[in-house]
Amino acid sequence: MKRLFFLIIALLPLTVMAQGSFWKTKDAYLGQKRPLDTPYVFANKMLVPDSGMAMDRSAFSADGKEYYYSNAQNWFDGRSTRLKYFKFENGKWNGPFVLAKGFYTPSLSADGQTMYLAGGRSDNQHSYFYAVHRQGNGWTQPEVFLKTTFGLYDLMPTNSGLFYVGSNGRQGNQRNYQDYDFCSLKISQGDTVVQSLGKEINTPAFDGDFYVAPDESYMIVSYKEKPDYECELGISFRRADGSWPAPINLGPLINDGDAHRWGEYVTPDGKYLFYTKGTSAKDCHLYWVRFDTLKKRLRAEIH
Repeated sequence: MKRLFFLIIALLPLTVMAQGSFWKTKDAYLGQKRPLDTPYVFANKMLVPDSGMAMDRSAFSADGKEYYYSNAQNWFDGRSTRLKYFKFENGKWNGPFVLAKGFYTPSLSADGQTMYLAGGRSDNQHSYFYAVHRQGNGWTQPEVFLKTTFGLYDLMPTNSGLFYVGSNGRQGNQRNYQDYDFCSLKISQGDTVVQSLGKEINTPAFDGDFYVAPDESYMIVSYKEKPDYECELGISFRRADGSWPAPINLGPLINDGDAHRWGEYVTPDGKYLFYTKGTSAKDCHLYWVRFDTLKKRLRAEIH
């Protein structure tokens, strides 16, 4: 029995290595050629084989063998959006498959068993977020996860159980997006507490498009928002006291002129940043760029 125990312990690192090794293969990231410092459109012919555009936040599973994204027919019209995905099985990527119609902005829980989605019903009185749960080899039907009388935008979970969201809190008109701040959201015993992350990271304009690291060490945000929502991407590294400073610009290769930039997402291995960029539906695409080296360089600049 003791020998079996030590054998299991000895094999654990190999098991973890095997789970993470897919990211280093040629098939990872849908088999696409990896970018360096210059962003490139990500797998557009695979993601959009027929019509519409790939946009908004996307998400890989922790092992890199599932990829979820939004396929939209029109800008700013979620009713035509389809949440689609690819799955790596039998030595190849299969898809795209439709997971749910009318939903977008997928975000996976820390254990990968739940996916949070925006979209669904709209009654002009409440904000909704939905969840689907793993069931066998697929997912359950979307069910309401949050229903509030205040605004919710871009919900994301973290390892601690705390959520982050764009919100106007419990005051103001939920349709007045100029009041939205980057916020934390805590769900406890049926109560939902939303709190702004403070004046430094937020602005007088709309603050709602973001990505937060699972360990809450940094956020990538859309900022310098103009009235038509054209913006740039920046990063905020959380201080030891838990506060969030003003963002540092991600640089001219990413912020290369006026455009809508949103749907920020970093792959589970921490290497690549994904985001959506466009000036209209005609030139709207998902982009990706090497991120781990950029993050290291920007962090060094503030120390």
